[in-house]
Amino acid sequence: MPVKDGEVWAEDSGGPGGDALPLVLLHPGVADSRVWDGILPRLAEGRRVIRYDARGYGSSPAPTAPFSLVDDLIAVLDHFDVARAFLAGSSMGGATAIGLALAAPARVAGLALLVPGITGNPDFAMAEFTAEVGRLAEAGDMDGIVGLVRRTSAAAGTGDDPEVQAFIRAVIPSWFAVHPHHVPDPPAFDRLGELDVPCVLALGEHDDPEVVRCNEEMAARIPGCRLVRLRDSDHFPILREPDAVADIIMEAYAATR
Repeated sequence: MPVKDGEVWAEDSGGPGGDALPLVLLHPGVADSRVWDGILPRLAEGRRVIRYDARGYGSSPAPTAPFSLVDDLIAVLDHFDVARAFLAGSSMGGATAIGLALAAPARVAGLALLVPGITGNPDFAMAEFTAEVGRLAEAGDMDGIVGLVRRTSAAAGTGDDPEVQAFIRAVIPSWFAVHPHHVPDPPAFDRLGELDVPCVLALGEHDDPEVVRCNEEMAARIPGCRLVRLRDSDHFPILREPDAVADIIMEAYAATR
């Protein structure tokens, strides 16, 4: 489907019509929209579910012009004639969901945030991680980048962890293709107190400690936010605890109706 100066792959499950509230799934930056495959059948039972690949991820072409993740989300909603939706976003997708809830609150009925990212938090820059990824990339060490992500974001894994490794390897080229064109959305961290929708935030106990601290502070700043601690999850909760994640999303969705 078209977005400004580009296109993205998107999928609409159809489902209930009328006044049924659509559920929009926003994938993390460490995977593409296939990360939802395992729980999509449960989420789509009696619900209209929309998911898409952000530019440069999965089946979406790499960007060739400046773009904003929030603007692209708005374009997806408009394409499917969705005036208002419930948003479930993981990591990068969580930051996008928050960005839309602040930019266009009438379009967001509720939020399920899974290990969410956030714009505008100076203490959550992940500068060391970014610098190390850059150094490894300059050396052509893709295995080193995979190992770095596994150590920092996939600590709950055991053995070879093939599913997570496959996702990581698939998105590394996306990071470098997207970076020159990505225009960060406005800072949101200091505006979290403005959110006025039902919200649940789930963090992974085995995630990077910096992410855990940021998620805890985010939940504290969002009015009425319910904080859930996933004991067996890292930055891949959809894969680590799929049933728990599906329950969190469905319960939060039901509470908005």
